[in-house]
Amino acid sequence: MLIDFFYTLRSAKLPVSVKEYLSLLEAVQAGVVGPESDGQYSIDDFYYLSRAALVKDEKHYDKFDRAFAAYFKGVEMLADFTKDIPLEWLRKNLELELSPEEKAKIEKMGWDELMETLKKRFEEQKERHEGGSKMIGTGGTSPFGAYGFNPQGIRIGQDKGRNKSAVKVWDQRAYKDYDDTQELGTRNIKVALRRLRKFAREGSAEELDLDDTIKSTAANAGYLDIKMVPERHNNVKVLLLMDVGGTMDEHIHRVEEMFSAAKAEFKHLEFYYFHNCVYDFMWKNNRRRFSEKFPTWDIIRKYNKDYKLVFVGDATMSPYEILQPGGSVEYNNEEAGAEWIQRLTNAFPKFVWINPEPQGVWQYRQSISVMQQLMNQRMYPLTIKGLEEAMRLLSK
Repeated sequence: MLIDFFYTLRSAKLPVSVKEYLSLLEAVQAGVVGPESDGQYSIDDFYYLSRAALVKDEKHYDKFDRAFAAYFKGVEMLADFTKDIPLEWLRKNLELELSPEEKAKIEKMGWDELMETLKKRFEEQKERHEGGSKMIGTGGTSPFGAYGFNPQGIRIGQDKGRNKSAVKVWDQRAYKDYDDTQELGTRNIKVALRRLRKFAREGSAEELDLDDTIKSTAANAGYLDIKMVPERHNNVKVLLLMDVGGTMDEHIHRVEEMFSAAKAEFKHLEFYYFHNCVYDFMWKNNRRRFSEKFPTWDIIRKYNKDYKLVFVGDATMSPYEILQPGGSVEYNNEEAGAEWIQRLTNAFPKFVWINPEPQGVWQYRQSISVMQQLMNQRMYPLTIKGLEEAMRLLSK
């Protein structure tokens, strides 16, 4: 019973044991989840029961969700729209593809004009629109909606970005933490990070001093004389700030490799998440990012300037998100992201930005150019060579 479900979870690299699987079967047989009034069993009830029985760490929730959906084909993931935008307006019937000439004819709006126009559309619109150039809808050239095209717009009700040019995203999204247990496909990332190492003896005697033990034993007529020394630790302190969600979903595997390597190499590692650009708060757990916020000012005050500051992100966003108050895609930030970037780089003089986007596309992304200027050109690609150059700079 459900043996294929168990193997699906194991195939998804979830640490599910046979004992936990048997506990799930016992719960099902005991009637913990039962039929509803129509006699049908609820897939939602079984989802929560199986997750509680099989998943022991929140960081594996995302893997579990994908494996669960893969096994129980046909499970629908319904978006939770908290704003008064009828879902019918956003139903995907048409996904627009334009020629380069047609795209060039579509005009960009300025920030103030974009927000003011959206306000007017909410007041005017009474029904669903598709394929148009003005109202909130799908498959058109309007700046507001989903599955269409506009050089800069507000994405509403679309599962992910297509053209990477939305300046605000209406629906709330759930991000996942980077997995720090990710198996590395190569040791080269660790080797590159080791350029930043600075070893020091510290703490109580925990490590065998083999050379001194041999010497003392020989001097003691062969009687074993064990000598211990304090363990050597990498004394470098690293503050790691990682972009998560949106366009970063394309780079999860490589960022997880780097995150896992960094946790293995640096004893003094502190990390926080942000989305697209740093603003007045960050978070450590993506499932609780709205309830457990860490003010950026507190982070700046908490850590000494001897910490090496490492940003990890693709810097791919609307330039408004960096330069404009209220430019965040998720909330109305009072100060521009550029202000917070400058405060962080002033507080931590040794800083770099690691970008997983291929270096060849950097010149075509206006936001990357802006971020490079804010970082004093200290941006490096997430490659072995790029990491080595970044660590070499931080170690100076």
